[in-house]
Amino acid sequence: FSPQHLDDDTVSGSNWITENNVQHSLSQTAKTTRKPYCGYTEQTLSKREQAEQESLLAAIQWPKPPDGKIPFAQSTDPTHSDFVIVKPSRFFKVGDQLEVLVRMKDFQGKPKQYGGDYLQARIHSPGLKAGAVGRIVDCHNGLYKVFFTLLWPGEVKVSVSLVHPSEAIQVLLRLREERPDRVYFKSSFKSGRYSETTECNVCLPAGLPVCNFTDLYTGEPWFCYKPRKLSCASRINHAKGGYLKGLLTQEESLFFQSDVNIKRPILSSGPDSVIVKPKAFTDSSSMGRAEDPTASPSGYYYEDQWRSRTHWIHNFNKSEDITECLQGKVIHLFGDSTIRQWFEYLTAFVPDLVEFNLGSPKNVGPFMSVDLKHNILLKFRCHGPPIRFSTVFSSELRYIANELNSIVGGRNTVIAITIWSHFSTFPVEVYIRRLRNIRRAVLQLLDRSPKTAIVIRTANVQELGPEVSLFNSDWYSFQLDSVMRKMFSGIAVHFVDAWEMSVAHYLPHNLHPNEIIVKNQIDAFLSYVCPLQT
Repeated sequence: FSPQHLDDDTVSGSNWITENNVQHSLSQTAKTTRKPYCGYTEQTLSKREQAEQESLLAAIQWPKPPDGKIPFAQSTDPTHSDFVIVKPSRFFKVGDQLEVLVRMKDFQGKPKQYGGDYLQARIHSPGLKAGAVGRIVDCHNGLYKVFFTLLWPGEVKVSVSLVHPSEAIQVLLRLREERPDRVYFKSSFKSGRYSETTECNVCLPAGLPVCNFTDLYTGEPWFCYKPRKLSCASRINHAKGGYLKGLLTQEESLFFQSDVNIKRPILSSGPDSVIVKPKAFTDSSSMGRAEDPTASPSGYYYEDQWRSRTHWIHNFNKSEDITECLQGKVIHLFGDSTIRQWFEYLTAFVPDLVEFNLGSPKNVGPFMSVDLKHNILLKFRCHGPPIRFSTVFSSELRYIANELNSIVGGRNTVIAITIWSHFSTFPVEVYIRRLRNIRRAVLQLLDRSPKTAIVIRTANVQELGPEVSLFNSDWYSFQLDSVMRKMFSGIAVHFVDAWEMSVAHYLPHNLHPNEIIVKNQIDAFLSYVCPLQT
């Protein structure tokens, strides 16, 4: 870095300015040849870990468009594209499969010859507040098949949307590999009245002295540039720095337009709904199957209540029901703001559960609520870095794996984990490592205390625009979520499918889903903690 980047109150080549006016000198070193301090490039994996990582990365490989730059006019246009229901007027009954064919065209109206577009699809009956997601199969020739399981009787409508064209996915892939610095972080170092702030990340361009904050137990990498006058030990906090601008070429930015090709509906060229008749007899054989986090769909909404296809969900509509379920238990919530919503919901809904003020920063935590009368303790703590929270004190920066190792466990211990959103800007290897550490701790905990209830909340979809897509696209979340489900399948943990619960619902997508969706997540969560004794 050249000296003119340094001024009095900044350190090591980053000019900290308020978030919406970020000057960021790292952007000048787009593809630096100097060896970066990249934690994920230096992993020493066992043969088994290496094999697992390769198979996970192979499983999420995304089809590529033909080589060479595709001009915007030849990219996927949701308006020209359409779908048809296969045999829409045939006799459908509950339990049947519905097949939909999606045909992609470009902006000139020509059929696409290759796949790789990212779609979301659902069936729904607005009057019944019913909905479910579809399973999408890419035929790699511009055609996509969507399979729905018809789960309720009545008129059922099909909705398909293009989240990103294949051409945009290639840009997202490039950014994930080449620009892991596109969200950056900072830490303050303090001694007496003197303080300095430097930039931090999983991976920093070399050339300046760094502080190595790699975790001694998990080996999770984290680095900050070294302050000029203070020691590394004087770090007092962690915070998000900001988001890089100017990541796309002019042509690439055309693939990310809100009203053109980000989350746009694809319309049907024929009927877009079918009539579904009830089953002749009630068939309950589908209930009680073993949990498969990769089965689709895992459930459906009916009258705004989520019904799982693998286990019975009890509706905790009265706060007393929740109190009765949680009596005598300690509930640990670990993760990002989407599981902090659980803490907020439970604390607000259950009158005897009162938040104990720990003096933590708003929205950051840690948080704690207590019900002395029924001996309930509810705790929330955020996951370790990378985390884009405003300011987390160094002493509260803890990794989930280490926290799990300090929990005794047992039948009065409940643990819920979600970790996904803050990893979307990094290569997938960074996420796989984090989950490997958490999984190891989960297995050890279940080994010493098999009656511990452990629940994983999946990722969810969110509102997307041109900026958000480059950092937090649903496509990134979908990739990470697929990895998580594979890594935790076959383990005695339960899943709350927040992904399907956000796609299948009629409300607009939101990073922090609406309260009715959170209530359904909580019902699913508590139904694992307190299964109906039937």
